[in-house]
Amino acid sequence: MPLLEPNPQALRPGVERSPAPDRVAEVQSRGTPRRLREELSELLGAGKVLSKISDLVRYASDASPYRFVPQVVVVAEDIDDISAILSYAHGKGREVVFRAAGTSLNGQAQGEDILVDVRRHWAGVEVLDGGARVRIRPGTTVVRANAALAPHGRVLGPDPASAIACTLGGVVANNASGMTAGTTRNSYRMLASLTFVLPSGTVVDTADPAADEELARAEPGLCAGLMELKAEIEADAELTARIRSKFAIKNTNGYRLDAFLDGATPVEILRGLMVGSQGTFGFIADTVFDTLPLDRKVSTALLFFPSLPAAAAAVPLFNEAGALAVELMDGNTLRASVSVAGVPADWAQLPKETAALLVEFRAPDTAAQEAYEHAAAGVLAGLDLVAPVASVENAFTRDPKTVNGYWKARKAFVTAVGGSRPSGTTLITEDFAVPPARLAEACAELLDLQARHGFDAAVAGHAAHGNLHFLLAFDAAAPADVERYAAFMDEFCKLTVERFDGSLKAEHATGRNIAPFLELEWGTKATELMWRIKEVIDPDGILAPRIVLDRDPQAHLRGLKTIPKVELIADPCIECGFCEPTCPSHDLTTTPRQRIVLRREMMRQPDGSPVEARLLEAYGYDAIDTCAGDSTCKLACPVGIDTGALMKEFRHERHSPREERIAALAATNFRAVEASARLAVAAADKIGDRVLAKVTGAARKAIRPDLIPEWLPEIPGPAARRLPRTHRPAATAVYYPACVNRIFGAPDAHHGPSLPEAVVTLSARAARPVWIPDDVTGTCCATIWHSKGYRQGNTIMANRIVEAAWGWTAGGKLPLVVDASSCTLGIAHEVVPYLTDDNRQLHDELTVIDSLVWAADHLLPRLDVRRRVTSAVVHPTCSMHHLGDEEHLTRLAEACAEEVVVPTDAGCCAFAGDRGMLHPELTASATAREAAEVTARPFDVHLSANRMCEIGMDRATGRSYQSVLLSLARATRP
Repeated sequence: MPLLEPNPQALRPGVERSPAPDRVAEVQSRGTPRRLREELSELLGAGKVLSKISDLVRYASDASPYRFVPQVVVVAEDIDDISAILSYAHGKGREVVFRAAGTSLNGQAQGEDILVDVRRHWAGVEVLDGGARVRIRPGTTVVRANAALAPHGRVLGPDPASAIACTLGGVVANNASGMTAGTTRNSYRMLASLTFVLPSGTVVDTADPAADEELARAEPGLCAGLMELKAEIEADAELTARIRSKFAIKNTNGYRLDAFLDGATPVEILRGLMVGSQGTFGFIADTVFDTLPLDRKVSTALLFFPSLPAAAAAVPLFNEAGALAVELMDGNTLRASVSVAGVPADWAQLPKETAALLVEFRAPDTAAQEAYEHAAAGVLAGLDLVAPVASVENAFTRDPKTVNGYWKARKAFVTAVGGSRPSGTTLITEDFAVPPARLAEACAELLDLQARHGFDAAVAGHAAHGNLHFLLAFDAAAPADVERYAAFMDEFCKLTVERFDGSLKAEHATGRNIAPFLELEWGTKATELMWRIKEVIDPDGILAPRIVLDRDPQAHLRGLKTIPKVELIADPCIECGFCEPTCPSHDLTTTPRQRIVLRREMMRQPDGSPVEARLLEAYGYDAIDTCAGDSTCKLACPVGIDTGALMKEFRHERHSPREERIAALAATNFRAVEASARLAVAAADKIGDRVLAKVTGAARKAIRPDLIPEWLPEIPGPAARRLPRTHRPAATAVYYPACVNRIFGAPDAHHGPSLPEAVVTLSARAARPVWIPDDVTGTCCATIWHSKGYRQGNTIMANRIVEAAWGWTAGGKLPLVVDASSCTLGIAHEVVPYLTDDNRQLHDELTVIDSLVWAADHLLPRLDVRRRVTSAVVHPTCSMHHLGDEEHLTRLAEACAEEVVVPTDAGCCAFAGDRGMLHPELTASATAREAAEVTARPFDVHLSANRMCEIGMDRATGRSYQSVLLSLARATRP
């Protein structure tokens, strides 16, 4: 063991707690049973089998109110793995559940035996026929697929609110639809073909002309069974009419029985049945979608009404006017949305009875847009709208920023409302549909039902399609609260079916919480047909048992998860998973959601339990050390949960007092530290990479990998000893070269000015001269200490830089230009919580500008671009995302190159200062997909705006990245 390995017990929950009823049992503390682990490892390879108790716990939760701990997690890489797992399950009598994004709201992504991760190795998009069709692998998010289609002016039909995180495999398996899909643009209608693996291991590609012939040879009993069921259904006129009626409105409860009416052959029937099958019929390995035009002319309004029924009554009017989307939000939803960035603060004062409609028209051209707006104006004229707070406008707009803000509030429904629920309560998301003409009536009945059962639920939904969602919060650890929920569900389901002949699941699919009510909605005959279909396709019942079909009338009450309180910053988390795609470590160790899930399990455990001990042992590396600390999870989370900040706090808690003192001493004497670091880099440049790699490797083993960086050959030589000379009197801004640019020089392949020289020269060319203070040495943005959780050192440097900057800028009269995006973020925002009251006032007077913004907004308009390269690829850093500066990077790159490419898979490189040197595997994993895009073709230049991120991308791609300002200096050189 390394000498300075941190003590895992430092992170033991320090609060008194009672063991939760759903805690992981002590007998499971050692993880996967040995025989199961060994057999699967021999079958697939040990690297594909996750067996630690921490692995099982982090996969046990999804976005639903349920929690089931699997026996083992398998990370499948290809169809051969899938077939091998299914064969093993048949032979051993085991059960299999497939999990991709884990955004399912009804427990479809959870299993109690073998859980198969089909996200990690299953991403990919291939645009076909100029965008008319698209091939999408099942682990690809909807957002990623649409990003590939956008340049072709096309878009997918399904558009679920969780598009940022949900994957196409899950979208198809649940027939998830969203705001605009309705019954005509969903997966059932838009799926051109798919490839799937049946429980037997047989692979079917529905696009293959010989697919039926091959299936008949491989599965004659299956084919015969399907055709017998088809004949039986078609011979029953009453049942046929019932099926058509049920799917005339949105419905994902049970199986798509209309597949037997729409399909003529076994393969065609299976193609329909796989949609909405929720993983119970097979694994969806590949999809091909027909796409739709991306109408870019958008007119949108957020209209406020005095009540929910009043808003619902206006829906048919907008449907008739041609609106593509009509979304409903009640007062609770609107008020909770104030936690979402950009939502007007005065929404918090909206009356509870208030409701709103988000109405959107999309058109291919201006003429059509104007026609829609004219029709909308006619509808508005006849409505009695209200404006309870000042920000309400009740008017249509074309402004993209305003429109995006409306949609951001709407799409955050589950997470924003869930985040504001009482601490310690479990969140249930219900989803039902009624005939659109009866929506207003259904709203009134729903409000009455909630009141009678003591629920103050939030309601929103796709009103254009008669589809409503509502959220209930209750304490799953309190039997009385569970009974209250059960009573509500019994009455709600009867109301929906018997009063409205509605769908108990419109787009979230049956799952565990509606399976007991399937027969109530469909009747005995149709339900028994579904059981027979399952038996024909999966006779051994190995796939996803109890997720669609369950004869236990109390099944929806089994496995409800408790939500123990955790650290305040993470406590609002509802485990939705929106944060996961953006997390740099999501393919390596854990995600932000999983970090919180693991912490909650520690809170469920009795103090000192074997399960707690093993979770703590794994948490250090899996959660804390491999967190890049970039906090992009905060941007993806609709309620702004910053798991990166929590991990930094945990780093602080693991530090010994001695480590904290040393870090504070380094901050106090940073002038000497900076000089020593530069000398060390200069010496390293002479010693050679191989020797340094061996020395640092030995030190990492002996001391601690998370303390000693690994020497990487991509690390550049030293910066010049002296910064460029500048003059204060004529300066229009103060230029602060970040310490990283005072220590490290330009890329080895770069021949030209250093970054500080380039900034000074560009500013002079634009007649906007800058001044570099003589005493910048020894100062820093404090990010070094902040990212590692050294609180005292962070406090020292944060206050020092603010005091210095205030003096340099003459009390804030001049802007402070910073040449590294992470340092800009640090000085502008991250230092604030660590400042004294006096220095916080000084900070308020500062104007901190990133060098990208300075160059794009203040210099570029004054510069003459004289030469451009043919192509450039850019790497937007995570700090740019926080600052909103990505567009400035692209604009500067466009001044330097005729073609500028932003990789579709661009994300945080996870180099994170020196994190990529402490854990090179983190950067390798985080950049894998972006690097594949970058290296797929040649570019003349590779551009970014942060030295350490550039080093990380150098290592990831084998290409030489440099600051875009160096390219701009060359492009504008006289």
